[in-house]
Amino acid sequence: MSPKSRESARSAGKSNIKAGAQIVVDTLIEQGVDTMFGYTGGVVLPLFDRLYDAPINFVVPRHEQGGCHMADAYARASGKVGVVLATSGPGACNLVTGLATAMMDSVPLVALTGQVRTELIGNDAFQEADTTGITRPVTKYNCIVKDVKDLERTIREAFHIASTGRPGPVLIDLPVDVSVSKHSTDGSAEMKLPGYKIRTKGHAKQITSAAKAINKSKQPVLYVGGGVITANAAKELRAMAEKAHLPVTMTLLGLGSYDQRKPESLDMLGMHGSAYANYAVQECDLLIAVGARFDDRVTGKLETFAPNAKIVHIDIDPSSISKNVQVDIPVVGDAKAILGALAKEVEYQERKAWFKRIAEWKKQFPFRYDQNSSTIKPQYVIEELCRQTKNEAIITTGVGQNQMWAAQFYKFIRPRQFISSGGLGTMGYGLPAAVGAQVARPDALVVDIDGDHSFNMTMTELSTAVEHELPIKVCILNNGYMGMVRQWQELFYGKRYSKSYLKNPEYERVAEALGAAGMTVKKKADVPKAIEGMLKEKRPCVVDFRIEAEENVWPMVPAGKSINEMDGLDILESMA
Repeated sequence: MSPKSRESARSAGKSNIKAGAQIVVDTLIEQGVDTMFGYTGGVVLPLFDRLYDAPINFVVPRHEQGGCHMADAYARASGKVGVVLATSGPGACNLVTGLATAMMDSVPLVALTGQVRTELIGNDAFQEADTTGITRPVTKYNCIVKDVKDLERTIREAFHIASTGRPGPVLIDLPVDVSVSKHSTDGSAEMKLPGYKIRTKGHAKQITSAAKAINKSKQPVLYVGGGVITANAAKELRAMAEKAHLPVTMTLLGLGSYDQRKPESLDMLGMHGSAYANYAVQECDLLIAVGARFDDRVTGKLETFAPNAKIVHIDIDPSSISKNVQVDIPVVGDAKAILGALAKEVEYQERKAWFKRIAEWKKQFPFRYDQNSSTIKPQYVIEELCRQTKNEAIITTGVGQNQMWAAQFYKFIRPRQFISSGGLGTMGYGLPAAVGAQVARPDALVVDIDGDHSFNMTMTELSTAVEHELPIKVCILNNGYMGMVRQWQELFYGKRYSKSYLKNPEYERVAEALGAAGMTVKKKADVPKAIEGMLKEKRPCVVDFRIEAEENVWPMVPAGKSINEMDGLDILESMA
């Protein structure tokens, strides 16, 4: 219900007595919620009873963590607020990893959790947990509602907080007695957030200063983070970058904000980013950061990061400005509005010498692998997937080597196409994320590029995809190891592979047992045909690619090194 509609209802004197659970459901619908994820339990039965007749598609995962990841990916794929519901105690506790994932990656999410009756709180009642205390560090805001009169207002506030400013997860804890209590409501409860103010319009003087710096620069680099995608600012970013003629590098979560097929694209930067992006950042005279937070995987050794650059930082979160790297020109506000304003003031510059230097780096240090190997190389699987899907698939990933190879070898062309756990690095994210993305985008091809051990953590969510007839595809890059852990053990621990190898199940048989299609690919020559068959499947499909066991991700910036001090460049050059 819009503010105008609420005002009309109030002025007309309309009133309606409702149970708290019905108020929750009605307010969710008012907020545009048509899809929810979650798991039932004793204290949330009043809510599920009211959801029985509600026009809301409800997806039940096999575990609450999976449900939270589904809601997270639904939000990333759709641009809407994801909603997850769990019962008290263990149900709420199982959301913590998903909430922390969403918090680190600035994902708009609302979690509703059941709680024991208000008079029992603090008495160690059955399935009681201090949900607000446990989740406070991993949510943008949380609260417990102890009076049914506050429900409507609190839910509206939750959606507003989750989706504005720097987005993030918000949790509302609902004691069961509040859910069954009655309240007369006319739908007019207003939000009360006097201290919550978001600056969206950037300061005109700062925008002009940034534009002048861009126009003056000889060797600029545009450094783009996930905030551009969150702000739906990819169109404005591309317009500004093209008008000013800027090379563009992206963080892991920024992939898709700029078409990677364009010659100005430097692909991903950072620990496992492209050598040409890292060299460009280290030699640039101006670094324009948009919706990025200068995290350690990007900067490497902070003291030597972009040593010759003046830094412009555009971000809606003022606390991110100069948090890690001292900024010369801060611009606080919405990326969409600021980039639109910048585009009016920047001027085209040829910068022939700079782009020639970048072209030389690209030629000398492209992402490579041994194409003559008789074994299945993971990079080849991803390249072939990219070719057959024509760069159009929505890609989700687990975490580790599979994630980095996906970021390196699948070239993304639009926003909301790459969905992965960035800041928290959550293993097991890929499969439930694929479910959430497919629910959000039923028209799209969704592929989870996963590692064997990442997949192991949440593989039962394949049942969720089967039940809801979601035709997700899963490419398991199966090397038998916890791949990135093994790589570090090889490089820094003398190849002492302590507990990084575990015996895997036969994924083809697991998939079939859960009602999905399954394939196993052991020969390099069979890769194209397997991907073709996978893409033709109308039901969920898992393909187990038995890849080179000890393949490494190159290049790699060791911990504590500058981002231009990359290991593996000699190995890549030897493959030319």
